[in-house]
Order: sequence, then structure tokens, then C-alpha cells
Amino acid sequence: MARVLIIDDNDTMRDGMAVSINRMGHEVAACSNGTDGIAAFAKRPFDFVVTDLRMMPVDGIEVVRRIRELAPEAVLLVVTAYGTIESAVEAMKLGAFDFITKPFAPEVLRAKVEKGLEVARMRREVVRLAARNEVLESDARGGFELEGIIGSSEPMQRTLRAVRKIAATDTTVLITGESGTGKELVARAVHDLSARKDEPFVVVHCAALAETLLESELFGHERGAFTGAIKRKLGRFELADGGTLFLDEIGEISPAIQTKLLRVLQQKEFQRVGGEETIHVDARVVSATNRDLRAEVQKGAFREDLYYRLHIVPVHLPPLRERPGDVVELAEAFVAKHRSRINRKVKGLTDEAKRALQRYAWPGNVRELENAIEQALVFCEGEELTASDLPAFVSKGRAADLLSLPTGGEMTLPEILEDLERQLIVRAYEKARGVKTETARLLGIKTSGLYYKLEKYGLIKPGEKAEKPEAGEP
Repeated sequence: MARVLIIDDNDTMRDGMAVSINRMGHEVAACSNGTDGIAAFAKRPFDFVVTDLRMMPVDGIEVVRRIRELAPEAVLLVVTAYGTIESAVEAMKLGAFDFITKPFAPEVLRAKVEKGLEVARMRREVVRLAARNEVLESDARGGFELEGIIGSSEPMQRTLRAVRKIAATDTTVLITGESGTGKELVARAVHDLSARKDEPFVVVHCAALAETLLESELFGHERGAFTGAIKRKLGRFELADGGTLFLDEIGEISPAIQTKLLRVLQQKEFQRVGGEETIHVDARVVSATNRDLRAEVQKGAFREDLYYRLHIVPVHLPPLRERPGDVVELAEAFVAKHRSRINRKVKGLTDEAKRALQRYAWPGNVRELENAIEQALVFCEGEELTASDLPAFVSKGRAADLLSLPTGGEMTLPEILEDLERQLIVRAYEKARGVKTETARLLGIKTSGLYYKLEKYGLIKPGEKAEKPEAGEP
């Protein structure tokens, strides 16, 4: 059933069209002038609009123009007399789908409506696919890029066996684990191994958005729903229809969003922000959190009924310290992943480097390991990464060993971070042989920012800007 709006100042004509279209099984709303018709569409968009051409004070041409501004994908049929066909053509140039001349038989109107509704369906699909592709491209640019889940240790293999079984079902999944363990990667695996694999995998990072923005991101909004809502936006639930929606950091959402999310999970329907239309959706929900949601429920910070809706099938990702056998395998994968971008000559790791990697506890898990390998690639001079190429907190076994603490006291966290920065800059500066632009490139910062830091740590004199070649260089 579609929603059709009829705008005509002739009571007999308006009522006749309403009866004819209503008999087709569609919901019909009618307005006696263009001003009311435009207002009705702005409040709640319709699937199809039939408008008379000659009306006062707002004519059909203005109705077409204004409604197309509200919704560029809107489909409108113009009703005109023989003497105003030129005006009808003008309306089509502004975006009207077609026109029909008076007098007309009911079956002619019904044929036009059916054709127009098919055009409307196709336009909505084009808009939906365009928005979906934009989201998927954005997620691909910002996503976790490691191809495949790496880990031959028994804890990881148990997790992977569970993922394969879960993927074959269509139930809701909750992935738990510390930050940096690869929860999004596992969510993608659940999708890729499922019957929904050819449909979209859509990601929402819940902690990154304020409550009002998150609501719009999840459910979409209508034009004018709030300041800045200049056009209709499809939400991530709508874009994930038929596929999988991954809600990362689900433990961070507000009570109000929890309530709305529960309704979608229970009823599989929602309304856009500022809209009245009920939208039905079929999306598998996979969520993830590094929090203890059961404890959050006990504290009253998370809805118990939502927790049980999300927790139907749990998957726990073990931290990297509980699977040290995977560290070297992951490190070698990260070398292969980043060497072409950072240091092509590096082929692998020395045994000493492997032992150092396995000794470290990796509180930041896989993400911290990847960052450490990237840093090591920057400073490696040979074909293999050595222990000395690794960050000092790794090569010395634990993060606290990075620093030579002052006798008789301990350094504060800001002092530790500052010393870490100084050491990294000194090593990059030495490797670049004092060339500032190369040092900045190695560190991934702007040259202007580098000069400030070099002055701060006494590596150059205040105000020094010119590059100084090493002795013996031309």
C-alpha cells in the first residue's frame, strides 16, 4: 500500500480521484489548495503526488517546484486541461513524472498512478543504494584492514569454531573483549560466513557520536527534523536491510537510544527522526563492547531487557596476553601488510625480536602490536626487524622499563609521555641525518610541528629554520 497525496481545488474532481485511487488499495490524503498540499508533504512525505495545474494562489508549477525541493526523488503527476498542455510540459521540465488531460477515465488515472508508483520505487532504490555505497566506502576507508583472522592458538581457534557455527544461524550476536582485540573483524567474519554475505555489512561506532547524532545515524531523519537537516537521510538500519548491522561499543549508548533500539530488535520496525512513516527492516544485529554489560545492568546503566536481546549468542575474544602463540604470527602479517608502504627492504623478524614480542604483555592487544610493528619498520636499517628496532617498552619486556626513572622518585604520566615523544623524535632525527623534512615524514607530522618539538627538546637552536647538510655533503 502506497501513500498518495491529491491536490486540487475542485471538490468533485478531488473526491473522484481520491475514491478511484483508494479503491486501488492505497492510502489517500487530499488538499484543496497548493499551500496546504506543500505543507502536508513537508510534514510527512508521500510516495506519489497528483496535483492540478491551475489553482490559486499557488499553482501546480509552484507545487512541483517546492515539493521537488523538499524531496528530489518525489514523483508527481500533473492534471491539466487541453489548453494548458504547454504549462504541463513546463512542469515536467521541473521534475513532474507525467501529466494527464481532463477529462479522463478512472482506469487511465489508475494506470498513471501504477506507473508512477513503480518510478517512485525505483527512485527510492537508487537513493538507498547511493547512500548505502557511500556508507560502505566510508567504512572501508576507516575500517580495520587486516585481511582474515589470524591466530592458530587454541583460545583463538575455539573462538573461530564458535564464529563458524554462529554465522550459519540468523540470530543476534554480542561480541565481548578488551579494546584492540579485533571485535569488528570477527563481526565481519560472522557476516561473510552467513547467508547474508552478499548484502551490506554496515558499521556504527556508537561511542563516537552524541545521542542526537547517533539517533539520526541509526534511524535516519526527515528534512527539517532538526537544525541542519536540509534533506531526508536514510539511517544505518535502513541501509543494512537484508544484511548485517554492526553496533560497536554498544555499552556507550544512552538510555533513550537503548529504548528505541529495543523496539527495533523486537518489532523490526522504526520511524525516522521527525517522521511518522513506520519502516520495516530485516537486518541482523551484531554488537560489540569492551564493558561488562551484566555489571552495567546491575548498576542501572543498561537496560536488562535490551541486554538479553543482544546477548542471545555471546562470543568472547581473548586478549593477546592469553594467546602469546599468536603474537609472532600476527607480527609477521603486519610486516607483510605495511612493508610496501613504509620500508620495502624488510622481509621479516629476527629470533631476538620475536622473543621480545612474546615477552611483552600487550595491554593494547592486536592494535598495539600493529602500531609497534609500524614504528619498527620506520627505524629498521636491515632486511629483518631486530629487537632494537622495536619500541623500547617492547624490547625491554614491559612498558615501565622504557624509562630510566630519576633516582629517589617516579615520573608522572605526562613526563613519561613527553619522554617517549622525545626518544622517538631523536631516533627519527638521527635516521634522517638531521634533515628536517625527512624527519617529519618518518614521524608522520608536519614540518612546522617538527621545528617546535626540536626546539622544545633542545635539538636545534630557537628560531633555526634552514636545513643543514651533514659534514662532507655538498
